[in-house]
Amino acid sequence: MSVLLIGRWDADTLEIEESHTVDDGDQEAINILLNGRAGGWWACEYLVDRHRDTVQMAYEGLAPGECLVDEAEGFDPTA
Repeated sequence: MSVLLIGRWDADTLEIEESHTVDDGDQEAINILLNGRAGGWWACEYLVDRHRDTVQMAYEGLAPGECLVDEAEGFDPTA
């Protein structure tokens, strides 16, 4: 299983709005979850099983000066 994070950028802040568990690489399921969304959405699949691990990985992948807010489950990633 993997976790798909879906969010939006607000200036230099990535706001995670949704988190979904999907089968690894299930592009059809990902397409269904993203269907109908207008531009400006961010989504990334991470090959881990827990939401908090996924958010931490997303946070660690950000450029300096960017931050992440987990609106989906409220996890606060650490440096």
